[in-house]
Amino acid sequence: MSSRVPTFTDDFVNGDVSFWHRSLGPAPAGPVLGGDRRADVVIVGAGYTGLWTAYYLKQARPSLDVVVLEKEFAGFGASGRNGGWLTGDLAGSHARYAKTHGVAATRALQREMYASIDEVIAVCEKEGIDADIVKGGVLNVARGSAQAARLRASVAEAARWDVEVRLLSPQERDARLRVAGAVQASWSPHCARIHPAKLVRGLTRAVRELGVEIFEHTPVDEIAPHRAVTPYGTVSADYVIRATEGFTSTIKGLRRQWLPMNSSMIVTEPLPDSFWEQVGWQGAELLGDLAHYYMYAQRTADGRIAFGGRGRPYLYGSRVDARGHTHDWTVEALWALLVDFFPAAASSRIAHAWSGVLGVPRDWCSTAHVDRATGLGWAGGYTGHGVTTTNLAGRTLRDLILGERTPLTELPWVGREVRPWEPEPLRWLGVHSMYRLYRVADARERSMSRTSALARLADLITGH
Repeated sequence: MSSRVPTFTDDFVNGDVSFWHRSLGPAPAGPVLGGDRRADVVIVGAGYTGLWTAYYLKQARPSLDVVVLEKEFAGFGASGRNGGWLTGDLAGSHARYAKTHGVAATRALQREMYASIDEVIAVCEKEGIDADIVKGGVLNVARGSAQAARLRASVAEAARWDVEVRLLSPQERDARLRVAGAVQASWSPHCARIHPAKLVRGLTRAVRELGVEIFEHTPVDEIAPHRAVTPYGTVSADYVIRATEGFTSTIKGLRRQWLPMNSSMIVTEPLPDSFWEQVGWQGAELLGDLAHYYMYAQRTADGRIAFGGRGRPYLYGSRVDARGHTHDWTVEALWALLVDFFPAAASSRIAHAWSGVLGVPRDWCSTAHVDRATGLGWAGGYTGHGVTTTNLAGRTLRDLILGERTPLTELPWVGREVRPWEPEPLRWLGVHSMYRLYRVADARERSMSRTSALARLADLITGH
């Protein structure tokens, strides 16, 4: 049997939200909303954005009545399914933020992203949240001349934005992690490995202990000025905060606001010591690459590889596959790439596969906003960088709701206006064309020393 054909553990699961939640077992169910009620702030969505916002509001003003409404259970969405990258990478384009707000403001946003990593770690220590956090940095590898050229260009450009990253020598690279076919690598200290579900469950506990009511299995059918409407009652509030990220398209009137992009993951069974002796990875660095159809990975605390990438990137009509089932060909493609990176893993088995959605604005730049006249606010569009950005969002939304002008409320992502995505079938055609071109470009670049023109065409189609 080819090493590129996956085998599965006896208890393999496809979907069922994620391996992260499965590894912890079911969380105690929260109450369902039991009728109309009044609050100071109602937050729609109990993922990282909603929970961080509730946490910082109650820390700042303990007397505030804060209610969170969640369609499923806390952490059901991307907060419980992501790759576990607490990264300082900006959720958006430096150049696009600078175009509207200038270089200095964009640098300030980048610095706040870095500070947010340490803020998450500090809160976890304060609240007793053990989320398997190791701040080992992030390693990006180039496998081929074209990827290496992009890597060197990105490192050269980084200094303009106060991005802290450097190229590694071959010896430094291999001392950290030995990836088959790697010709060059960069490293940044600004990233930490986390267990996503441990973080979201610990944060849920901390928020409830502060007096926030979280109503689970309570879908919101409509968001309007000063009210959130559910089948079980309406919550009226001075402020209604939308914290639905990749699931925003499921809310009435918001189907084209942010595109729900699918990302998929597999996780291996625990790997033997002999594997880790061969590849290294002793610092729990996060791992990415410079392919257009890129991957992301972590070494888990219990010695597995969690490995992610794009499968079927987008479902027609902005639909979302809520339970995380992943198509067989996506599982096979992720496995083939994993063993291409780490041939020594070929004899291991896959324990779980799952998918989730992330929110993508039309300009690929995230935003946070509160309209004090209507009481409507939101944050999201993190384009896959939400683990850290949600913390910054929570603190920023706190200041905006409280009406305080702070350095956070002056950052260039606050109040950013973005046009909606095109109607169908244009957005389906655009997204699928982009990723098809990326796949072809990656294949062509195996024998090229520069970026394929097909990849530039893909960026042009979608504004990436």
